[in-house]
Amino acid sequence: MLRSITFLCRSALALTLVPVVWVGAACSDGASTTDSGSAGTAGNAASGGASAAGGVGAFAGNGGTGHGAVGGNSAAAGNGDAAGDSATGDSGAGGTASANGPDPVSLGSAEKYVVIAESMISNVPTSVVTGDVVLSSAAASYITGFALTKAGTKWTSPQVVGSVFAADNDPPTPIDLTTAVADMSAAYTDAAGRPTPKFLNLGGGAIGGLTLAPGLYKWTSTVTVPSDVALAGSAEDTWIFQVTGDLKMSAAKAMTLSGGALAKNIVWQVAGKVELGVSSHLEGIVLSKTAITLGTGATVNGRLFAQTAVNLAGSTVTAP
Repeated sequence: MLRSITFLCRSALALTLVPVVWVGAACSDGASTTDSGSAGTAGNAASGGASAAGGVGAFAGNGGTGHGAVGGNSAAAGNGDAAGDSATGDSGAGGTASANGPDPVSLGSAEKYVVIAESMISNVPTSVVTGDVVLSSAAASYITGFALTKAGTKWTSPQVVGSVFAADNDPPTPIDLTTAVADMSAAYTDAAGRPTPKFLNLGGGAIGGLTLAPGLYKWTSTVTVPSDVALAGSAEDTWIFQVTGDLKMSAAKAMTLSGGALAKNIVWQVAGKVELGVSSHLEGIVLSKTAITLGTGATVNGRLFAQTAVNLAGSTVTAP
């Protein structure tokens, strides 16, 4: 026998009367006839209304595919700079997401190097660079401040834990470097061409103080980091940051990683200049169409790839 009973339901947003149809058994919060948080995939479907456990609220939301760090559209977990966009997708600054983000950017043979520049590499001693360094198509005379010693197909330097390569080293180095530079350029084009960013002009370009979840970000302006910024995600998650202008990081400010996030999965594609302030710290792979300049004592956990020059000053650069 079917009986229609009216329940008094209370949510965080309103007090409503909801009719529930009983079909031969008692109805519970987790049943398929309700839109419960535990069901997760029901959403606000025709088969059931939004309940306090699965509706729009402070701690629960439109199912597992709904909006919010925990699934809810609320001030604590809503669609805003300070909260997540989706429990199962890309989330905004401060959000918690399990999404993997965009497909990784392939570096090709460029992945073997920590610094690549095409026109010049300058250094104010003493820097510590861990990984191989490349200058091509310019000759080694355009690498300054490293006290280089030639060793056939490469150079060595007391400031480089690895090797230094230039276009005038012995074969097969020149051919290898031409390939690496081409792969660097291809990686830049790939990152710059990724469509439909999840986050457009976040913070108006000022991202200091934010926590950035995995995803594709784009700014049609210069991006500044006036205070510390965090990237939160797992070891499998990825980030691509498309910057039409410059990337400028203030002195003594840092990027930090949490949740297992890895620098090798973070790409900064910058059409303009990259300027890291004195004693600042950056995480990720920088693909710059112009120059990269590090202030005195700046550190990088990642790679510096520039289509013009890389300038160091008592810097520490470590391959991820």
